[in-house]
Parts: sequence; C-alpha cells; structure tokens
Amino acid sequence: MKILKRLFLTGAGLSFLLAGAVAQAASSAEIVHNALNDSARMSEDAADDARRMPLEVLAFAGIEEGMTILEMEAGGGYYTEIMSRAVGSNGRVIRQNPPAINSFFSEEADARLANNRLTNVDSSLVNFDDLEAEDNSIDMVTWILGPHELWFSPGGENLGDPEDTFIEIARVLKPGGVFLTIDHNAASDSDTDIGGSLHRIYEGHIVDLAEGAGLTLLRSSNLHSNENDPLDIGVFDPAIQGRTDKFVLLYQK
Repeated sequence: MKILKRLFLTGAGLSFLLAGAVAQAASSAEIVHNALNDSARMSEDAADDARRMPLEVLAFAGIEEGMTILEMEAGGGYYTEIMSRAVGSNGRVIRQNPPAINSFFSEEADARLANNRLTNVDSSLVNFDDLEAEDNSIDMVTWILGPHELWFSPGGENLGDPEDTFIEIARVLKPGGVFLTIDHNAASDSDTDIGGSLHRIYEGHIVDLAEGAGLTLLRSSNLHSNENDPLDIGVFDPAIQGRTDKFVLLYQK
C-alpha cells in the first residue's frame, strides 16, 4: 500500500507540474507575441522570425515579465529587442559580447540602441568567462548560436575558457534560474576545435560542460532539428546556411 500511495502521489505531482509548465508556456507565448508585434520593433527583424522562431524558443524557455536576463553573445540584438519588450519595464536585459568580436555586430547594435530605444537594456563587453553580474542575480541566461565560439580565436584572441565559462553561468544564475542554449550541431565523433572552423559544436560537449558546472537539464526541444544537415560542413556554406540542425537545451541551477 505504501508503494502504491507513493506512486499515486508521484503521478499527481507530475500532472500538477506538467499543468504548471503548460500554463507558463502559454503566458510566455503571450508576452513574446506582444513583443513581436510591438509597433516600435525594428521592421526588418520580422523577416527573420519564421527562420529563427523566437516565439517558440522563448516560450520553451519560459520567459516572464520582470525577469533579469543575461544575453550572452547578443550580437546585433535581434533577440535583445524581443526579450527587452517581453520582460517589460520592470525587467532588464544585459547584452554581452566579447570585445574581440564586438566589431562584427556593433553597427547593427548601435542602430538598435540609438536614442535610448530600449531603456531596460545594458551592454557588457567582456569575455565569456568573466561575466559582469553579481552572484545569484540573473533569472535567465541565454546563449543562442554561440557556445561554439569558445573554440574560436579571432586574431588569435581567446574568448573564454570553456569550463570557466560554464562555472560563470552557474555563478550568476539565481537558484532556480535557467540557462537556454542553442547552437549548430556537429557529428557525435567531432572534436571541439571545429567550433573555430565550421562554427559548430556537438551537443554532448555542451552537455558535459553544463553538467560539470552543476546545472541540471530541464528539457530539450527539436524546434531547430534538420535531419538533412550533414553536420560536417560550415554553417555559412550556401548548401545549409540558415537551415542547420541545432540543439535546443534548457538547464536549471
């Protein structure tokens, strides 16, 4: 009887948790939908929505109003703007780029942030393993299409030690905070050094780093899966650009 009771309670608890997750996703989808349709959004961004699927990605991550988000490798700010509008005036987005690659994105980012367009966004120019945030201060860290850069050295400059970077991610997250990571997948037998050449990384290498830093996988998604991607050509190759197979993982501290 004790075993049956324990199983029953576990099932009921699981149902409750699943119902909560569905409700959170619906709420997240609503605020992201509103952000995507904000009249002040930069019009050219919408052309990328079908490919990048921000509604589905951020609903999967469970974004909420009032969150403080650290956006690693924010680039030109496509996701920065969406998250800024989604978290609202009581939320905050810290957009991070390493100094060595900031020039790749600075023109687009400067235009996006000009005239204080996004009042709840701050910029941080630091390497991945030296994040500018207090311990236990961040609700969500996002790293979209970027972890492979840990093995990229533009001009011979290292962008951050892999293990130290994930320790930093765990450090800044609040207990219960989440880490969303998306990247171009590579073959399971590939070495990490292709991060600097093909700009891909095997999902398992990122899993090892996240788990090594004490983060726990909450869920994964096949939103950006593509079984026709050969996984062994560069992500900028016209044969696959914009259609790479990508892993989508959500971790929790």
